[in-house]
Amino acid sequence: MHSAPLSRSPARTPSRTSSRTLRFLADGLTIARAVAGLPLILALQQGWAVLAWWLLLLAGLSDAADGWLARRAGGGTSWGARLDPLTDKVLIAAPLLWFAASGTLPLWALWILLARELLISGWRAGASDGAPASWGGKAKTILQFSSLLLLLWPPGWIGQSALVVCGWWLFWPSWALALTSAFGYLKPQSGWRRS
Repeated sequence: MHSAPLSRSPARTPSRTSSRTLRFLADGLTIARAVAGLPLILALQQGWAVLAWWLLLLAGLSDAADGWLARRAGGGTSWGARLDPLTDKVLIAAPLLWFAASGTLPLWALWILLARELLISGWRAGASDGAPASWGGKAKTILQFSSLLLLLWPPGWIGQSALVVCGWWLFWPSWALALTSAFGYLKPQSGWRRS
């Protein structure tokens, strides 16, 4: 004898408790990513290329993970929305500072990029919602992380020389995208979301 088919329940929305837990996890990943900046610099300084590469990779993955958790929770905390882009900037700036110190990256390119990040960070600090990123801002961050993973590809790994060249081919478009997306902050408030 077949039992009556069960009726389908509507899609579940996260409960208040589970939403808090997801937001807590998202903020925890953001904090962990911020803390990873110091060991990343130390690993680069000591020549621990493999450790530096893995730290950067895990940081990039945690950036995607905390965004996913925040969306699952129905939105992250305002505190997390402000901290998340700052941690990205720290992790991107750390290897760039190392490249500039070693003479691999021109200082003018570094200073222009850092000035852009300071400008955007100041604007975000005054925004009530942390100023959500646009597609341009997200594309810029993905390009930067991808280029740095290639540029930091450890010696001895397969295709290191070719991948480093590819890393520079990705870095300069990401640098240009960072500058062009910054102009959005100079425009008056409109329906267009800024990066």
